[in-house]
Amino acid sequence: MASYRQTGSPGYLFTIVLVAVLGGLLFGYDTAVISGAERGLQAFFMGATDFTYTNALHGFTSSSALIGCIIGSALSGLFAGKFGRKKSLFIAGVCFFLSAAGSYYPEFAFFEKGVASKSLLVAFNLYRVLGGIGVGMASAICPMYIAEVAPAEKRGALVSWNQFAIIFGQLVVYFVNFVILGDHIAPKMESLAEGMNQIINAGDLAADANWSVTTGWRLMFGSEMVPAGLFTLLILLVPETPRYLAMSGQEEKALTVLSNINGESKAREILNDIKNTVIEKKEKLLAYGALVIFVGIMLSVFQQFVGINAVLYFAPRIFESMGMGNPMTQTVLMGVINITFTLVAIFTVEKLGRKPLLITGSLGMALGALGVALADAVQGVPGIVGVVYSASFMFSWGPICWVLISEIFPNTIRGAAVAIAVAFQWISNFIVSSTFVPLYTWSPAFTYGMYCFFCLLAAFFVWKLVPETKGKTLEDMTTLWRERMKK
Repeated sequence: MASYRQTGSPGYLFTIVLVAVLGGLLFGYDTAVISGAERGLQAFFMGATDFTYTNALHGFTSSSALIGCIIGSALSGLFAGKFGRKKSLFIAGVCFFLSAAGSYYPEFAFFEKGVASKSLLVAFNLYRVLGGIGVGMASAICPMYIAEVAPAEKRGALVSWNQFAIIFGQLVVYFVNFVILGDHIAPKMESLAEGMNQIINAGDLAADANWSVTTGWRLMFGSEMVPAGLFTLLILLVPETPRYLAMSGQEEKALTVLSNINGESKAREILNDIKNTVIEKKEKLLAYGALVIFVGIMLSVFQQFVGINAVLYFAPRIFESMGMGNPMTQTVLMGVINITFTLVAIFTVEKLGRKPLLITGSLGMALGALGVALADAVQGVPGIVGVVYSASFMFSWGPICWVLISEIFPNTIRGAAVAIAVAFQWISNFIVSSTFVPLYTWSPAFTYGMYCFFCLLAAFFVWKLVPETKGKTLEDMTTLWRERMKK
């Protein structure tokens, strides 16, 4: 490391960011793994004799990780401030690993393997909540970590790679689930009687269906142990962020990290700027006014209220209802499109800025959501117009929201403010995810018309209240919000 302290090393920066974005990949992996496992899991618990596994219970089980996400994001500020960004990511990695292992084998030490029961369902959900805590912490701290190590002129692109990793993680788990399932079938569990009849009376398909119920869903959840273990080990090899080190009084270590990234001369300038903004180390959350907190919260709320997770989580059902062929094939295709348009954001965010991408994406999503609504209400409108909806999100609100949340807050309140903003994101996620199915069942046209309205509202919000942060250092945020307080 000493050999490149004078000039800095792009390779060094790339390596530590690559490790950090593995947390984003786990974020995507953990939230999407349920899409392939839920039918086999449902059939398994329908075999319980001490309780009836209803659709409502299955809905809770499928989304229980979101409860952990809310808890983890709320705790992220406390952990990031008390233990540092690096140690907090290590804790998140441990949560990921234990959750994957526990979801694979929830009977561990306490229950008979393969025997569904009410107590086993509780244990399974606790493991999923634990994984959600890891997701919540990673969703807040990974972008924060990247933002705090990245040079100002590269920060937007590097933080955007975290969103790329999230989408890539979702795509990876779609393929992993597909490979695990192979030629086996995943039984449709519309009702207990229908589900059991499919398994018992399926003839040659019985063995395939039974394998999905006894083994398939376990392997899907267990597959996450591989990336989770890799992330947990690799995070031990990266440095703590220079901003946290400076705030903790470890200025020499902070200078070393900054020098390895930027070169020693530039590192001393950055360290001086950091020191000038952290002298009031224990500033209150509202030290820069309520507006900065409001903007952070609303960025998170709008990222979810535009309805994107209703598409991502329930894509197979949506495509199936539109009669668009094999829904799993369409889901994988949408994953490829999502990755492609996330790359658009990565390579344009530093050239075009944050606000233009958000506003353009909001308008594109409004058009796409309107198209999906019309596809249901008017004959002849192609359902594939919904791809515009997803693609527009992926070059705008998907990555850019995380960029802004990681950079708009002043150094002294960043940990707590990011935690609050991300907690609101997961709460909003839960609201959208839990209301989508009943709303969509009642009226697809109304549901996507409502999302269209929120897209337009999001564009107006960005235009009026969100500051442009392109090219600004994290230390510039202190000046920006203090000036806004005076207006």
